[in-house]
Amino acid sequence: MLNRRDFIRRSLQAASLSAIGSLPVFDLVPQSFAADAVELAVRTGSDIPALVRETVAALGGMSRFVKAGETVVLKPNIGWDRTVELAANTHPQVVATVALLCLEAKAARVRIFDRTCNDPRRCYVQSGIAAAIEALDDKRVELEHIDRRGYQEILLKNGVALKKWEFYKPALTADRLINLPIAKDHSISVLTLGMKNIMGVIGGNRGVLHRNIDEALADINSVIHSDLTIIDATRILTANGPQGGSLDDVKRLDTLIASADIVAADSYAATLFGFRPEQIPTIVAGAKRGLGVMDLSKVKKV
Repeated sequence: MLNRRDFIRRSLQAASLSAIGSLPVFDLVPQSFAADAVELAVRTGSDIPALVRETVAALGGMSRFVKAGETVVLKPNIGWDRTVELAANTHPQVVATVALLCLEAKAARVRIFDRTCNDPRRCYVQSGIAAAIEALDDKRVELEHIDRRGYQEILLKNGVALKKWEFYKPALTADRLINLPIAKDHSISVLTLGMKNIMGVIGGNRGVLHRNIDEALADINSVIHSDLTIIDATRILTANGPQGGSLDDVKRLDTLIASADIVAADSYAATLFGFRPEQIPTIVAGAKRGLGVMDLSKVKKV
């Protein structure tokens, strides 16, 4: 059976062979990537590498999501020129440990990138992610800057907020995409979690999307499927997001949330801020589009 990622790859290949000016077309019909029994792992602990391993193991291990020889994209939040303590970016040890787990599952290549909001070189360094990946000292793991020439414009048939947009081709064509957001406050979307984090693989003027952010994110996540979402709540930004800047806004929870269902992961993460999932428009839009399960009573904690 042809899955979404295979469909995307074949569509892009077909477009490259067709007449100049033709674009891949994606029919954004409601559907579900969730399994019959949606599983969610939540673990706490101060040793982050051990915490990552325990959380992923609860879902059956990384080999459940990554197969030998595959190219894996890791999409952390590296958007801000902020240090680890300020909780604006995904914790570097979370990113590095997930990369190691992919290698242990025999991935051929692990690519890590984000379209940053501040200067990308400063973001990569200040976040601590550049140093953490360099310390792995493995050429199969690449922390790379977004190449502006690497976007592919596609048509979104039945898109609600978007009818056409640019997506970063390496994210579209990777064998697997693992979504690694940090959980934090957001001045426009209330919270920024897994679905919001995928904005880092699109081009264009992202600012205009905030006019209808919930439906725009549902459109985007209907194209870019996260095979696994691991939400970093080791420390969360409780106010003045998404970039913060004050330790007074940071709360340490030593928690990770993981699921193959991005809506379920976001729904649980919302509760850490005192919200019910149905209070977050992005989560509601994702559930309505069939991107996952919002009702946590239907989710199996493992």
